[in-house]
Amino acid sequence: MNGLQAGLLLFVISAGLTLSFGLMRVVNVAHGSFYMVGAFAGIAVAQRTGSFALGALVATIAAAITGWLVERTLFRRLYARGPFPQMLVSFGLIFVLDELVRIIWGGEIRSLPRPEFLSHSYEWLGASIEGYRLFLIAFGALVSIGFFLGLVRTPLGAAVRAAVDDREASELLGMKVTTLFSLVFLAGAGLAGAAGYVAIPIVNAFPGMGDDVLVSCLVVVVIGGLGSVFGSLLASLLIGYALTVGQVLVAGYAPAVMYAVLTLVLLLRPHGLLGKAEGT
Repeated sequence: MNGLQAGLLLFVISAGLTLSFGLMRVVNVAHGSFYMVGAFAGIAVAQRTGSFALGALVATIAAAITGWLVERTLFRRLYARGPFPQMLVSFGLIFVLDELVRIIWGGEIRSLPRPEFLSHSYEWLGASIEGYRLFLIAFGALVSIGFFLGLVRTPLGAAVRAAVDDREASELLGMKVTTLFSLVFLAGAGLAGAAGYVAIPIVNAFPGMGDDVLVSCLVVVVIGGLGSVFGSLLASLLIGYALTVGQVLVAGYAPAVMYAVLTLVLLLRPHGLLGKAEGT
């Protein structure tokens, strides 16, 4: 259950990176910073109001607005310049956002208690399962289902997939591709911020917390295969279980288990679990 919770939460965090990097081929290594912004904004509101739900709403909106501003002011100027300028600019953006968080909320470690109605544990098959982890599983499952349905079954999702496949043809058909890409950034950043907030009762918040999450997200996108959203879901579950097992068997070396899984997958499937070679 812990592995399932970790995997689903990781997919919610990495969903935006899956679209921007895996589909749009935009290299945004500052994606983990949206996770951090959502966590700190949500904590500030929840501690002031005592409302966990209001904190989640504010976390999502704050991260989404941050993502929208980043795309509009920086990445929109870099789409045609290739991956290296995008990577360098977004790498610098990590330090900017880390410092802004430190200035606004301070550099101390922050935490958030579990909501009272989710603080109980339940016995199942001889194991004790925390109610909050069950909530995270339900949260991750609902967001994942909504993400897939939105991408596959809605006109907006079809437009995004069309713009990714052939931007020039989409523009000739009258689609506003830059607006679509802004919406992708906004939605992906919002999801990362929401995940950052709901994760705080089981992890701590601190400036720079998005860096470790970014590495896991990049591993998910690579293992799943560039361009495959379903592959990213499978990769998230695989990495979630790998990290959970690693923490139990080799505490302190769990990331090594993740990299071992990455190496094994790339040896057997160089293009990822469900990825395709360029031009196929």
